[in-house]
Amino acid sequence: MAEEQNKQALGEHLAALRKVLLWSIGVIGIAFVAVFYLAIDYLMAFITNPIVARNIQVIYTEMSAALMTKLKVAFIAGVVVASPFVFWQIWSFIKPALYKHEQKAFRLTFGAAVILFLMGVAFCYVAVYFLAVDFFLIAGENLATPMLAIDKYVNFLFGFILPFGLAFELPVALYITTKIGLTNYKMLASKRKYLILAVVVIAAFLTPPDVVSQIMLSIPILLLFEISLLICRMVKPREKEAEE
Repeated sequence: MAEEQNKQALGEHLAALRKVLLWSIGVIGIAFVAVFYLAIDYLMAFITNPIVARNIQVIYTEMSAALMTKLKVAFIAGVVVASPFVFWQIWSFIKPALYKHEQKAFRLTFGAAVILFLMGVAFCYVAVYFLAVDFFLIAGENLATPMLAIDKYVNFLFGFILPFGLAFELPVALYITTKIGLTNYKMLASKRKYLILAVVVIAAFLTPPDVVSQIMLSIPILLLFEISLLICRMVKPREKEAEE
């Protein structure tokens, strides 16, 4: 009897998960189509503005490159537009399995993760990206005339911005690892010099090969690390909470 109930519960969970996936994919598809037909020209103009404003010609070298680039940008924008609905679907699936205090903690942690990611993307675009563009253009100023292929430029843009968004998740990541007992304040503080070295190395891998972008990524990560230490100092691991 218990085995049948477990199978029935598992089947209900799988059906609910399937519903979440289908609705999420459907809404992302609708958002993708809407963005592609209604806003793609405005998005492409915004994306190419940093180089067009510098009188650099944007080209494409393959017949399908322009269309595929538009489709890629429209899909990413569609995911962003549909993300509130997708997050709500995920939350509706997870919520019944959480206690009240866990629901509150999840909402706060998830909200902080989203805000930090957006802050990282915005910081990169406003404070770092234009410096990097100028750096590369000046580096090749007397070598060749710049004409940038649209597909490679868009790949460079997203490859440059997204790592900043991910790097800004450091406080959330350290909060979670401290909460579940994998890390603690004393351990992180004692390993500070090694973590600083790791941050510099990771920044070198995540960013294009220029010193400016690497420094501009390393500095906010190090500041976020120090903030994370303060947060970890106030966090009680889950096991200790249970004992108390």
